[in-house]
Amino acid sequence: MSLLIVGTTALDSIKTPRAEQPRLLGGSGSFAAVAASPFTRVHLVGVVGQDFPARYLRLYRRHGIDLAALNRAPGPTFHWSGEYGANMNERRTLHTELGVLEHFSPELPPAHRRLPYVLLANIAPEIQLRVLDQMQHPRFVMADTMDLWLNIAMPALRKLLRRVDALVLNEGEARQLAGEDNLIAALGRLHRFGPRFVIVKKGEHGAILSGPSGLFLAPAFPVGRLVDPTGAGDSFAGALMGYVASRGGVPEKSLRAAILHGSAAASICCEGFGLRKLAGISRTDIVRRVRELRRITAW
Repeated sequence: MSLLIVGTTALDSIKTPRAEQPRLLGGSGSFAAVAASPFTRVHLVGVVGQDFPARYLRLYRRHGIDLAALNRAPGPTFHWSGEYGANMNERRTLHTELGVLEHFSPELPPAHRRLPYVLLANIAPEIQLRVLDQMQHPRFVMADTMDLWLNIAMPALRKLLRRVDALVLNEGEARQLAGEDNLIAALGRLHRFGPRFVIVKKGEHGAILSGPSGLFLAPAFPVGRLVDPTGAGDSFAGALMGYVASRGGVPEKSLRAAILHGSAAASICCEGFGLRKLAGISRTDIVRRVRELRRITAW
């Protein structure tokens, strides 16, 4: 089974208390695609500029990622620059240059429109809707979002939520979108917006899945040395959907295990700058961490 991923393809300049790294491969689509690639064939939808390094295209291809829908447009690639505080939970955006992303309107190749699994990684809801409008009866669609779209694109986001099977967002965004401080009460409201499944990312405290069968509380894999949390949430979503696509059939039966695989991938991502650590791992590395999660949480 193949997975279609649409998201940002970016150049990230990251500063932490210990180091600074310029123009790394980043973006929600990049992290999600690399994290999903150990599990299934990934088709990446995005746009890059004329300045996008060839070595990053080679990295995509090394992971078997199909780039037929990755457009190269005149102008600079989307560039984000950010700085983390001492505890790595606080992030400040220093600079954002939209570049070619500003006018991006994806057109899918005919074969892509029939793919069964779709991850609408974090990008403007209008772009997510544009992709969804071109799909032909996908089996399972999950959308990611962020607080920016809750603040400036709520009508489009609400329209999107009526058309997806699952929504993934962080704890603060869940409370904001639902207008409810109690997280469990917020989950009930989010389901009424449309998604059958809601997955709330809680960072180092794991994740919560809410669905027709009730709640599932998933732990985070303990990370002993946090280097850079950039892209951890996107890696979580990518590995989760990669695992779901690899299992085929009814996603409800694989979502709990998928979340543990997402947690394992996110933990690996945090142990290196940008995609450096995640790009060097295999499915076996992720499964090994999933087994350890099962061991340390056995009741």
